[in-house]
Amino acid sequence: MQNQTDQITWRDGDVPVSTRFDDPFFSLENGVAETQHVFLDGNDLPARFARGFRIAELGFGTGLNLLVAWDAWDRAGIAGPLHFTSFEAFPMTPDDMARAHQAFPAFDGKRDALAAAWQGKGGVIELPGLRAEIVEGDARLTLPAWQGQVDAWFLDGFSPAKNPELWAPELMLEVGAHTAPLGTAATYTAAGFVRRGLGAAGFEVERTKGYGRKRHMTRARMPA
Repeated sequence: MQNQTDQITWRDGDVPVSTRFDDPFFSLENGVAETQHVFLDGNDLPARFARGFRIAELGFGTGLNLLVAWDAWDRAGIAGPLHFTSFEAFPMTPDDMARAHQAFPAFDGKRDALAAAWQGKGGVIELPGLRAEIVEGDARLTLPAWQGQVDAWFLDGFSPAKNPELWAPELMLEVGAHTAPLGTAATYTAAGFVRRGLGAAGFEVERTKGYGRKRHMTRARMPA
């Protein structure tokens, strides 16, 4: 799956939709608010931020989750960079990302800085207050080979019904294996097999209120 970009169509002018998975990259209602509710609140952030904090994500997409987390980190005034790792099989082209970003706030210049640094492929991006690593390839192969551990997971693949590979129990086991004690995970989906997969990976799992029209989402916590 190396060096393949996702094919994009556009809904309502600004919302990118993956033709490969027939699913939008972010909420049609408010992508920023969804990220804040699901991934920040779902991982008890920014309250848990501390120097050296590490976030990992399944599905980089437009980079919206990174932007929201980076902005929250900056506003929290924590010393040193936020460490953010994302596993992405089909990265967006720079032109598509720049177009998608038009729907986002400027985040005090962070949006344009990320778009300027994005090359449409995996690698490391270092910007003020941020060290981001985009690991390109199938997460079922790249995550087991990765040596890191993280404090919070953003599980943000396309719908489990349309992209089941990114929610498979075997991959959830790898998520658990790369989570620090007391680390957390959050996702917009409350699908039973996803919750069971996280539970089998060692997490304590709960179903909570979802964002917008989604009644429920999932939060998970790794015991000490």
